[in-house]
Amino acid sequence: MSIVSPLELDLPACNQLLAALPPADLHHLSSLLEQVQVDVGEVLSEPSAPLRYIYFPHDSLISLLGVAEGRMTLEVGLVGREGMLGATVALGHDVSQVRAIVQRAGRASRMDSAQFRTEFARNPSLQRVLYRYTDTLLAQAIQIAVCSRFHVLEARLARSLLITRDRLQSDKFHLTHEFLAHALGVRRVGVTKAASALQQQGLIIYSRGNIEILDVPGLAAASCKCYEIVKDAGASAGALATAFV
Repeated sequence: MSIVSPLELDLPACNQLLAALPPADLHHLSSLLEQVQVDVGEVLSEPSAPLRYIYFPHDSLISLLGVAEGRMTLEVGLVGREGMLGATVALGHDVSQVRAIVQRAGRASRMDSAQFRTEFARNPSLQRVLYRYTDTLLAQAIQIAVCSRFHVLEARLARSLLITRDRLQSDKFHLTHEFLAHALGVRRVGVTKAASALQQQGLIIYSRGNIEILDVPGLAAASCKCYEIVKDAGASAGALATAFV
């Protein structure tokens, strides 16, 4: 991670959660934010470890992984420009509940957690935005947990690829077999078989971690209904920008 020059960033355009704040509150909060560049694979938080900073992604994407016994993982959410990492800090949690790993490199705004907690306590607008956002995160986590228990891997992989596409707003992105295995809570061989099946159907091209979605409607048909539910929850988070301004 590296500190970068703000370069007169338009924060409302960079992050939709910040865009939900009234101009005066955003101006004040902006003065407390630091601009950073985060890199692929960088770990921003670990379960039960103090969360020193909260992050508002701009063009970066952060995967939230639940961890069992220190090694078994399952993706329970994605955070992009529609949200933030560390919302539970505002609710009084001093430590992280998930492992947060950068899935796509890019910029983010960050703030010291203790300072953010102080700002949250004094700012009703920030409180309204965060309460609604944490509700959408919970809805996503619940649906992903249900999906992981009851649906076949091929459908789950299709759901995961579509959600990533929606967050990145691109049909092309990079995800390794290893990362997908951690995200889906399966062995790499399972990811290989599921990706091969989707590729044979002409829905995707997957080579050396480079993914291109060729048929979005077809991939949606191959996915389970959880995609639409998680997608709607993410859209609800993004809609915060027009809900409270």
